[in-house]
Amino acid sequence: MTFKIRPGAMLLSAFIATGAHAAGVLTPAIKADYDRELKALFVDFHQHPELSFKETRTAAIMAKQLRAVGGIDVTEGVGGTGVVGVMGNGPGPVVLVRADMDGLPVEEKSGLPYASKARQVGVDGVEAPVMHACGHDIHITSMIGTAKRLAAMKDRWSGTVVFVVQPAEERVGGAKAMIKDGLYTRFPKPEYALAFHVDADQATGIVSASETIQYSSSDSVDLTVYGIGAHGASPHQGKDPIYIASQIVVALQGVISREREPLSPGVITVGAFHSGSKHNIISDRADLQLTVRSNDEKTRALLLAGIKRVAAGIARANGVPENKLPDVKIVEGTPTTVNHNDLAQRLNAAIIRDLGPEAFEPFVQDGMGAEDFTHFVHPDHGVKGYYFSVGGTPRAALEAAKNGGPPVGSHHSPGFKIDAEPAIILGTEAMTVAVLDLLKPAGSAGGAQ
Repeated sequence: MTFKIRPGAMLLSAFIATGAHAAGVLTPAIKADYDRELKALFVDFHQHPELSFKETRTAAIMAKQLRAVGGIDVTEGVGGTGVVGVMGNGPGPVVLVRADMDGLPVEEKSGLPYASKARQVGVDGVEAPVMHACGHDIHITSMIGTAKRLAAMKDRWSGTVVFVVQPAEERVGGAKAMIKDGLYTRFPKPEYALAFHVDADQATGIVSASETIQYSSSDSVDLTVYGIGAHGASPHQGKDPIYIASQIVVALQGVISREREPLSPGVITVGAFHSGSKHNIISDRADLQLTVRSNDEKTRALLLAGIKRVAAGIARANGVPENKLPDVKIVEGTPTTVNHNDLAQRLNAAIIRDLGPEAFEPFVQDGMGAEDFTHFVHPDHGVKGYYFSVGGTPRAALEAAKNGGPPVGSHHSPGFKIDAEPAIILGTEAMTVAVLDLLKPAGSAGGAQ
């Protein structure tokens, strides 16, 4: 890959060889922070992941690290395990910088020498292996890097930065919990909220952000189908919930293909189906877990209503009594994540200006991932949001995978892994550039010079 080096930019040849962006003005200092502290911090986070709302060790380390930066007033236990750090530096706007910190109940098979071997009991009471299978260890490490740079550059900005270390993004509940616990009343309320996500499907060295929708909505739905238990040899004496639920699984795709508008994205995926205990016993219930995705509230409502209607209708068609119709419960949910148009245009331009055009690519939504960051920028709060992605896999590895080579581990998979150094350095630099642009003193031209 060829990079254009802007006049005055320092080329760190060994770093660039990893597939990182052409070095910006801040890159040498961030690289030094990485070698001195951030690398070891990242490895520690990766080896000790914690599940949603159980991130006590991670939160304690983040609080300690923010305090060590200096000039940050740190509060722990916000919204459960959340941490808030306030760095004031004179008059000016308030900018919220958010990083999520929870891992996932996945057994790591990445082959990394520092792979997680952790296990933990989650809030559901189930013990499971735990892995940072979505890159949140990158996010929190980068937050410390950003705090260090801003603390060292106070002569170049004026205002307040609120660092939010958020629990339970994977259960899309942490943002709401922190807001409910007074994030916008106990601490300075932001005018802007910023966050980023490392992306295994995007090349290292690249930042990408939409000027409109960045991520889809997500709803987790528990569907319980009731039947009447019987002997497997006498199905006529019962109502088989596995058979009924199987019909529901298939029929739900009719909501997608025959009720959803063709140009309005939507997904209904059944991720879990549990029923029965023995070969010759017809169970009396089946438990299904679904994820529902959309890009607008109209489609979201249609899909959720369709699940309830289809489940009840098929149960009735199979003769299930009215008092045994399926239960449909939405247990977790978050709306779409939409970047504020004017803010996205401004910060995209700042990143291109300070990191070079080769470091930015237009955002293309190629899946229906979701984020609870949207709760920080809900219209009711009047906070403008900007969410960007940072590449996490060397371009050569992505090209090799496309040509039949080793696959790139997807997010939430046991094989997920990120090229940490370029991702942390670029994430830190892009976030620092964005904050500096928003908090530039009156009369300043801005930028990270």
